Amino acid sequence: MKNLFAALSIFALCCASAPAQSSRQSAMTDQQFVDFAAQTDMTEAHLGQLAADKATRQDVKDYAQMLVTDHTGDYKTLATLATKAGLNVPKGLDAAHDKMIAPFEKLKGAAWDSHYEREMVSGHQKAIAQYKKAADSLQNADLKSYATQALPILEKHLQGAQDLMKSKGKGGSSKM
Repeated sequence: MKNLFAALSIFALCCASAPAQSSRQSAMTDQQFVDFAAQTDMTEAHLGQLAADKATRQDVKDYAQMLVTDHTGDYKTLATLATKAGLNVPKGLDAAHDKMIAPFEKLKGAAWDSHYEREMVSGHQKAIAQYKKAADSLQNADLKSYATQALPILEKHLQGAQDLMKSKGKGGSSKM
């Protein structure tokens, strides 16, 4: 009977620790967060600069300029915190983000605006999920605080992108 009880106890302990292990595996390291956040900031700023030339609607251009300003500032803050923590900060876009930007180079006019709006909604939804994960799992207190403080800004960007999609063709756009 003692052996059965011991076996059941060990089994219960193994089962109880499995969820904790899987949540640790899905946790984001500080370096992974810095890589993700830096790539996001650089991509948003690059696309925002492209919008100055390629977007046709003024509301899209205005939104894009806001992203350039916000994400450039975020990148500088992130770089300072990451450097202080002894982490590497990407200085340029990686291949995956270059590939994501490539279609924008070929599009023009309303097609560019629509693609940009969709990507901004999708991209900000992904960023918000990653920043929430980071705010819960990062080890470095400064980076954890940065992730938490950035969430309302990312949520504002998401709302702005959703508003752009709703305003398309409703007088909220100006043809240039």
